[in-house]
Parts: sequence; structure tokens; C-alpha cells
Amino acid sequence: MQQKTIQIAYLTYPHQEVSESLQQVVQSAIEASDYAYAPYSNFRVGAAVLLENGLIIKGNNQENAAYPSGLCAERVALFYANANYPDVPVKAIAITAFNTHGMISTPVAPCGSCRQVLLESETRYQQAIKIILIAKDTIVEFQSAADLLPNNFNASYLKA
Repeated sequence: MQQKTIQIAYLTYPHQEVSESLQQVVQSAIEASDYAYAPYSNFRVGAAVLLENGLIIKGNNQENAAYPSGLCAERVALFYANANYPDVPVKAIAITAFNTHGMISTPVAPCGSCRQVLLESETRYQQAIKIILIAKDTIVEFQSAADLLPNNFNASYLKA
């Protein structure tokens, strides 16, 4: 038996240190959470996708009484972007969440399904997507969706 280790590097910094190029996508994610449909969990998630052409697409979680029928904010934004701008790569996605007490104090990471969709978008455009997780006092930044999903399932498994 051989033990192996996976190490993932990421950045953490306060809001005031968000780079100028990412300030608008961060603010857009915060704004998007205001329009989340979350009557069951009261956990409003906002996401904003920054496209290569500078366009920002907002998304938010959409709950449903039949829980599996809802959709996460990240996939709402990514699917809209990929459906309407299929030739424009995604540069970054910013994600935040609010509960009944306000903005969460610990950055929330995308669920497994969203991580897989982010990874597929990276593969589709052959370009890393910066992941920006926004909490009350902290920003956490990953350089690629692949950082959030090591040992991932990808198209190579579908080939003979």
C-alpha cells in the first residue's frame, strides 16, 4: 500500500484586497443573492460568472418544494452563460450566501454537482476558471475548478 497526498493552494484575503478586475464580479454575486428563491431554507446563494468578453452573468439558487427539482446559483449562472454565449470562455465565478443573520461568516464552497459543472466548463474552453468564495470578512480564491475536485470524473473515462 502506498499513501499519497493531494495539496491545494488557495488565497485568503479581506474584501478590501479584492483586485480591481474582480470587484465587479464579487459585487454582482452579492447582488444576485437578493433575488434567490429560497422560501424553504432561507439560505440565499448568489453567483456571478465573469466571461472572457467582460460580461457578467448573475445566478441565484432556485428552490422547489420537491427539493431535487431546484437548482444551485452556480449552475443557474453557468448554464445561462454557456447557453447564451457558447463561444465565450468563463474567466471567473464569484459565490456568496446569506442566511437569516446576513452574509455568512465562512465562505461556502460549491456542491459536488456544481464542482463537476465548473470542471466541465474548464474542459470545454480549455481554460481555468478562478473560483472566488465570498464571506462576511473573507474572500477565498482558488485558481481553478480542478482545485475543488481532485480525482474528478472527466471525458477521458468515456473513451475506449
